Amino acid sequence: MILQFGAGNFLRAFADLIVHQLNLITKDSLGDIVVVQSTGKERADAINAANGNYHVAIQGFQDGNTIDETIEVTSIGRALHAGSQWSKVLEMGRDPELQIVFSNTTEAGFTLDPADATYNGAVPGSFPAKLLEVLTERMQAGQPAPWIVPCELIESNADRLRELVLEQATFWNASEDLKLWLTNECRWVNTLVDRIVPGPPKDHKLLGIDPLLLSAEPFCFWAVETDDSNFPLAHHPEVVAAPDITSYTLRKVRILNGAHSALVSRAIGTPEVETVRDCLDHPELRPWLEKLLFEEIVPVLEGRCDDPAGFARATLDRFRNPFLEHQLSAIALNHESKVAIRLQPTLKEFRERFNKEPPLLGELLGPACASQTSSKME
Repeated sequence: MILQFGAGNFLRAFADLIVHQLNLITKDSLGDIVVVQSTGKERADAINAANGNYHVAIQGFQDGNTIDETIEVTSIGRALHAGSQWSKVLEMGRDPELQIVFSNTTEAGFTLDPADATYNGAVPGSFPAKLLEVLTERMQAGQPAPWIVPCELIESNADRLRELVLEQATFWNASEDLKLWLTNECRWVNTLVDRIVPGPPKDHKLLGIDPLLLSAEPFCFWAVETDDSNFPLAHHPEVVAAPDITSYTLRKVRILNGAHSALVSRAIGTPEVETVRDCLDHPELRPWLEKLLFEEIVPVLEGRCDDPAGFARATLDRFRNPFLEHQLSAIALNHESKVAIRLQPTLKEFRERFNKEPPLLGELLGPACASQTSSKME
């Protein structure tokens, strides 16, 4: 069994779909997912009304082909509303079959609530406090510690979540035995998740029939930081288990996110170019982006991460997705801070590694930007 904090689109088209596929192909089923919704209860009600079943339309461009296929997902057993069914959530924490805890509470969920400063028996306000109470129930019931697998887009997400849970445990005057169990027995797994889930498809035969219908791009990648061969999700082809996933984060930030920000810098204001796909259809922007990726960004990453050229090719496929309308204006939010993380380090490292100026990045960012990068990184 899996206990999942979060009922949103991403988990249902990513983690829950992966569990569904694993349950079909592996001899030892992971069991049902029990979803916990903390904000409102409409999604939980909809999941229960559908007996946990829904469809995901996989739509996009991959390996030269347009993909448009629909999968019925059956991995969710039921959904609970934390505010009104907290005792049932705690019951799940004591369940001997519980193996994994998933979460996707966004960055806002990785905070503590001052209302939880002292334990008062009420439903905890913050996600770390909710998780702490579930894990406390589990330890007190004498059940084995679970895998904790957060899916929030936060670097070292499990390490950060563990810190918050232990901080909350201190506020609640938890025993040293509990703190040691949380630290040494619970298996906290840092992750990197990568899949675009835009929501319901714009056009599909199940629109109006399946209220939980979602679309997702074909690309799917889940890096998990563990060297334990018994990690329950490791047999899925899109899951990569490694002792250190830093290189996968580097690859995504520099190639996928870097290309996004580069297009914003280069393409905004170009007539009739509003989306990422428009850039790939443009006779000048597409070859410019390909040259940037394969002659300036990928060479800096060679030897530092797995197959950066292959990831760059997959990125171009993702950008060409005919089912997505990824607006450049949306990517442009907080553009300067994004450039500092996604592009400036590549410029600096190219100059250091090859002792010359990368022409496209050099022109895009300018000499002033290059000198700022140098001073920030030294």
